Amino acid sequence: MSKYVKDLITAELKKRFDGVDEALLVNVIGMPNEQNVVLRRQLRQKKINLVVVKNSLARRATEGTALAPAFEGAAGTLAVLWGGDDLVSLAKEVVRIAGQKEFAPFTPQGGVMDGQKLSPAEVTQVAKWPSRQEQLSILVGQILSPGANLSAQLLGPGGKLNSQIKKKSEGAEDEAPAESAPAESAPAEAAAAPAEAPAAEAAASDAAPAAE
Repeated sequence: MSKYVKDLITAELKKRFDGVDEALLVNVIGMPNEQNVVLRRQLRQKKINLVVVKNSLARRATEGTALAPAFEGAAGTLAVLWGGDDLVSLAKEVVRIAGQKEFAPFTPQGGVMDGQKLSPAEVTQVAKWPSRQEQLSILVGQILSPGANLSAQLLGPGGKLNSQIKKKSEGAEDEAPAESAPAESAPAEAAAAPAEAPAAEAAASDAAPAAE
């Protein structure tokens, strides 16, 4: 390969890797073309990029960047993967694909995370971490849990207070008719008074002839 062609490829790789800080390396050499097409389709659906490149050219293109440690000590031709939600999600996908026989000899070969080189074994370990989405779910659960406890604590005393108020209200309604009973007897006494008056007048009229 001439220097001119190498320079063209290096410039193209620099453009593709621009803004990429983390990536994984995998082996795809020897994979049948049909499976290669299927693999790339699956990766595109998850917004994961794949480019096969010689390590010598990759080192030239990533020199002085955060990706440079990934190619230290690497040899031959490897595929570079980047994208997805985060590197953890990317590692999970790499390990998943590596476990499928139809995509053999697809295997993790290392990578770079936070400027640090990753070995193949470390890629497998990273795949066991919670992804960004999983971390957010855990965080939301932790945030909402104290709120739920506080709500239960507030509603608990509130429910007891409401019950006590209801009982007090029902007790007051039961006492009200009993207190009004003497008031209802007053009209009966008043009605008895006129009935006694005619009897007294009749007794007085009977006594008047005897006096004569």
